[in-house]
Amino acid sequence: MTAEPDGLHNIFDTLFAGMRSARAAFVPALVPREIGTVTSIATGVAKVSGLPGVAFEELVIFAGGVLGLAFNVDASEIGVVLLGDYASLQAGDQVERTGRVMDVIVGDALLGRVIDPLGRPLDAAGPITAEARLPIERPAAHIMDRAPVTVPLQTGIKVIDALIPIGRGQRELILGDRQTGKTAIAVDAILNQRGQNVLCVYCAIGQRASAVAKTVAVLREHGAMEYTVVMVTEGNNPPGLTYIAPYAATSVAEYFMQAGRDVLIVYDDLTQHARAYRELSLLLRRPPGREAFPGDIFYIHSRLLERATHLREDLGGGSITALPIVETEAQNISAYVPTNLISITDGQIYLSPSLFELGVLPAVDVGKSVSRVGGKAQHAAYRAAAGDLKLAYAQFEELETFSRFGAQLDDGTRAVIAHGQRIRACLKQSEFAPVPVLGQIAILIALAARLFDAVPVDDIPLAEQALLAAVEAIPQDLRGRFDRGEKLTDADRAAITAICTNALARFAP
Repeated sequence: MTAEPDGLHNIFDTLFAGMRSARAAFVPALVPREIGTVTSIATGVAKVSGLPGVAFEELVIFAGGVLGLAFNVDASEIGVVLLGDYASLQAGDQVERTGRVMDVIVGDALLGRVIDPLGRPLDAAGPITAEARLPIERPAAHIMDRAPVTVPLQTGIKVIDALIPIGRGQRELILGDRQTGKTAIAVDAILNQRGQNVLCVYCAIGQRASAVAKTVAVLREHGAMEYTVVMVTEGNNPPGLTYIAPYAATSVAEYFMQAGRDVLIVYDDLTQHARAYRELSLLLRRPPGREAFPGDIFYIHSRLLERATHLREDLGGGSITALPIVETEAQNISAYVPTNLISITDGQIYLSPSLFELGVLPAVDVGKSVSRVGGKAQHAAYRAAAGDLKLAYAQFEELETFSRFGAQLDDGTRAVIAHGQRIRACLKQSEFAPVPVLGQIAILIALAARLFDAVPVDDIPLAEQALLAAVEAIPQDLRGRFDRGEKLTDADRAAITAICTNALARFAP
């Protein structure tokens, strides 16, 4: 009868011995925590004291989980940019250092998703599993790690691919007044990457919720969300979130580039980004400069756009092609921010309100637009077919202006104007209707051969559709040479010219 208590005693002795040995071996881990105090709150920013070891752009966390970015690091206090809903914050709240910089989730799981710069999903499609995280601010690739821009990025827009070509790894600015079609060009470029092995990142910066929803709906309708990441900040978001958005989107794109992929990134638009940075700088009492922008407004965009490049083959050969968008006021392309971006980028596409009002869509002003790199990456067939097109179009625009004075014109001048009118009509294009490479080259060859000159201007759209249908009969071996970017031979040109002549014959009066 006494064996059972003795057994219990033995069990308890063993347990107590184990606890005593565990207690003796326990070494408390001391984790230092640096905690400060909010001294004041303003619109989108906070002043904090008591964090002497905080670093520039370090992430700090407020009561309720609100994140902030250390922006002004002074001796007595720091200025923090708030990245969340700060309505509940007040003076006296605690602030704690996190010991890390702002980062964002990256990976293939983001394709097809709509997120904010903090990586939170906005599309009600469930949580996102992060494959990795990258800092939003990263050094640009070294100059010796870059390769020349040699591969074209086809936008499917005739006037751009023919006259203002863009290469993979290039930075091409899109600028113009509001409501002139800037976003439409960028969205068309994204839609045309279907089947081109190019991933896309669309970064909406401070846009209206309705405009963003419309753009996402267009991408879904055309099946472009399969290869696209959409990062969104809306107009009612804190300015700090708007400020970090393009940097976070670029880190997402860099993950794919370093994996050897080609990426197209659209910043829509950097005017809102500059205004958000100006707002933050003024609230943090930084000295204002021209147009009240701080002195480093050039640097915030240059360090962003320098991250777009084409890497060497031994580094994977990936690329980021950047299409930043900037809004002008009253066609003033020499304003402060547009001038900065023109000097940073490798060319610009200028959209004219005058052309837009005339119904010339896309309203690209060929005279003020330029590509400083893409011509080297353009297919040889394009260069052969569109060689004199820009000059002929420029001569037409000058003579058209002159003819408005009512002067009598000779037959040669009238022929130049008539040819220019056909060029303008052929360069018109509907929204969300990209034209394949072969169709574009056929139209350019027909224009160079003046086959459209016999077609009435009003019938040009129908004639163009007939021509695009006819080129579907081009032999497969010739199609393959176009896709590979090989040079256009005289026999190839003659074959395409014959097809175009037959297609357009029924439209001649």
